[in-house]
Amino acid sequence: MVQIKDEGFSPNAIKILKARYFMKNEKGELLDKKPSDLFLRVAEYIASAEKTPAERKKWAEKFFQVMMARDFLPNSPTLTGAGRDMCLSACFVLPIEDSMESIFETVKNAALVHKEGGGTGFDFSQLRPKGSFVHKTQGVASGPVSFLKVIDCATEAVKQGGTRRGANIGILRVDHPDIEEFVTMKRDGRTLNNFNISVAITDEFMQALKHDGYYWIYNPYLKKKTVRKKAREIFKLIVESAWATGDPGLIFIDRINQLNPTRELGPITATNPCGEQPLHPYESCNLGSINVSNFYDPKKPDEFDWERFASVIEIAVRFLDNVIDVNKYPLPQIAEMTRANRRIGLGVMGWADLLLKKKLRYDSAEALEFAEKLASFMREKADLESEKLGELKGSFPNINKSIYRGKNRRNATVLTIAPTGTISRIAGCSSSIEPIFAFEFVSKILDGELRDVHPIYEAWKKEHPNEPLPDYFVTAHEIPYEGHIRMQAAFQKYVDNSVSKTINMPNKATVEEVEKAFLLAYELGTKGITIYRDGSKAEQVLYAAAAAKPKLIPRERPISLPSITDKIKTGLGNLYVTITFLNDKPFEVFASIGKSGYSTMADAEAIGRLISLALRSGVDPKEVILQLKGIGGSEPVFTEGGLVQSIPDAVAKVLERHLGEVKENNRDLLKDTCPVCGAVLPDDKCPVCANCGWNKCS
Repeated sequence: MVQIKDEGFSPNAIKILKARYFMKNEKGELLDKKPSDLFLRVAEYIASAEKTPAERKKWAEKFFQVMMARDFLPNSPTLTGAGRDMCLSACFVLPIEDSMESIFETVKNAALVHKEGGGTGFDFSQLRPKGSFVHKTQGVASGPVSFLKVIDCATEAVKQGGTRRGANIGILRVDHPDIEEFVTMKRDGRTLNNFNISVAITDEFMQALKHDGYYWIYNPYLKKKTVRKKAREIFKLIVESAWATGDPGLIFIDRINQLNPTRELGPITATNPCGEQPLHPYESCNLGSINVSNFYDPKKPDEFDWERFASVIEIAVRFLDNVIDVNKYPLPQIAEMTRANRRIGLGVMGWADLLLKKKLRYDSAEALEFAEKLASFMREKADLESEKLGELKGSFPNINKSIYRGKNRRNATVLTIAPTGTISRIAGCSSSIEPIFAFEFVSKILDGELRDVHPIYEAWKKEHPNEPLPDYFVTAHEIPYEGHIRMQAAFQKYVDNSVSKTINMPNKATVEEVEKAFLLAYELGTKGITIYRDGSKAEQVLYAAAAAKPKLIPRERPISLPSITDKIKTGLGNLYVTITFLNDKPFEVFASIGKSGYSTMADAEAIGRLISLALRSGVDPKEVILQLKGIGGSEPVFTEGGLVQSIPDAVAKVLERHLGEVKENNRDLLKDTCPVCGAVLPDDKCPVCANCGWNKCS
């Protein structure tokens, strides 16, 4: 067995590097013995774009140092493919025209991109609406949604044949005739598992919505406006679908095009799968992120080392620009468009960690102010470096068709805030600009459980035993949706591409709150928004199952039933769980918890009543356990039976004592598992594996 030197990287980081990035021979044996082997290979390959041996050596050393220090890391395809004759980009947009030839050419091209590990965005707005007459066949068109499903099936085939999933986003303009079918198609919880979907929202639509008016529907086949629809009614469908499943998101397409520096090339109609990278047809972009947590310095102004940050920005911009020259593109059209605009997307990670070090609550005014200051500084330095590279190496070829006409500039765009699932795990920091998901969590993996504790949280707890956490220790689900959106908007002010950010909302969030979130995002100047209501995926599966079965009627309770009562320790006190039995099967559950306040007692009673209702209605007790098992809470605690994460989790453990352990399996539609390590993924729209860092949307 090859002994791996960690060189200061965490055990989880080493696990990820071995599984996904280290070179292997034909027998599957690791050729890399330590992280520096990987980063040296990547650095030398990216530096090979420089003109002279001296320059190549100089920049290879700089690239190597920032990666080894975990100050900067490129996106996963660059780490995977550098020096291996592979594509190094993650983001692509492919066009679809209104013909069978174009549609299936796009299916083929998407498969080629997915084979390289890339994600693709598509705008289906040019396809004729469902029911349109087709002259050649004398039939009728099946519409955009049907062809979206075709690409979804092709993606599934590539995914099953390879090691990486192709992620997609399907976009339809709000003024397309098939908009109602599009926004409601994922409500069943089964359709389009390989696609996110977003509606391209126009300014005309938002104005009509504001004045409770109508807007025009445009038929792309007839090439004319046909009917007017009530904006409020369409918006209601969009909001209700997003509340139910997290889809669709919104893309403010007119704003994207107004701020696009290369708009003379024609309109941008689509983005990459997570929405942070608007691109022209056949354009790609390579991404990388700086770990801003590493620049915390209590002795510096703002407790931040601005000078060192500036130097890393310069190195990162040059790195990403070099990727364009050494990249292997899946299609010649992509190579041509990418080299013509030379878009790069430099972003950040470790933002939540930096705020913790600065003792700033994530959604505070001070945190938002610092976000703008950091993003503004980053934009200024990245622009300056791109201008220097323009003088040194030449401007991007399409500069005379851009807002930078007459200037020296290497790249059409420079900043993107992208998700950083895997690379932030390697760097040992929080993801992108997202808040901390949980300070303590357990990763369920194929051969057991792995407990993970956030290091800043752990250090504070050791220094302050038995003290309540300060207000600035806040997790994603404790932050109001307004706080998430305002943070996204703060960065978007200075990001010339876009910002990927999941707006987490609690399960109890209402449809009206989702509507307010969408309107606030537009008002604050974001380029798009995606919300995810906690647990909505699981609920949607239950809705679908309920629709297929007759109405369930709870059985009447006999006067007397045998029962057992168990005590189990939770973070909120001892929980007493009583299970009654009818014909040797669980019939009711009663739960009570003492000395924890009326709200906690009420929650425990409510859980018991709902479990009882399910059991009396004939629901399999194992399904009840699966629903409750592993639900996280704010006060997890270790007991003699293992980790108890919450009151629902405690009830599940008591039920398992008497019914036997219930293991998740392929039939469990409510939980996704990581295809790399088998860990259970968090309930999120674009989940990141807490164990190995795999990201469903990248």
